[in-house]
Amino acid sequence: MTLEVTDKDFQEKVLQSDKPVLVDFWAAWCGPCRMVGPIIDELSSEYEGKAVVAKMDVDQNQEFAAKYGVRNIPTVLLFKDGEMVNRQVGVAQKDTYKEAIDNLL
Repeated sequence: MTLEVTDKDFQEKVLQSDKPVLVDFWAAWCGPCRMVGPIIDELSSEYEGKAVVAKMDVDQNQEFAAKYGVRNIPTVLLFKDGEMVNRQVGVAQKDTYKEAIDNLL
């Protein structure tokens, strides 16, 4: 199950995680986001126990989207040891996200 993160728990669930974290910044009205959503859900299952896969609704949580310069959605950010290490803007193939996670493991 994909982890839902908010501005209130982003610090704890993403920045303080002992595993690499992929965060999908999305919104319900965004068509391309709906294309990426199922890929994110699959990655969540495939990397369970190895990496954290999360989603953040930018309409309801704007603080960290602004902090990391998310201007277009979907934007997928990868974090390791509390630092953003990779960014993918727009729709990408599943293999693109897998490779980014694998590089952090």
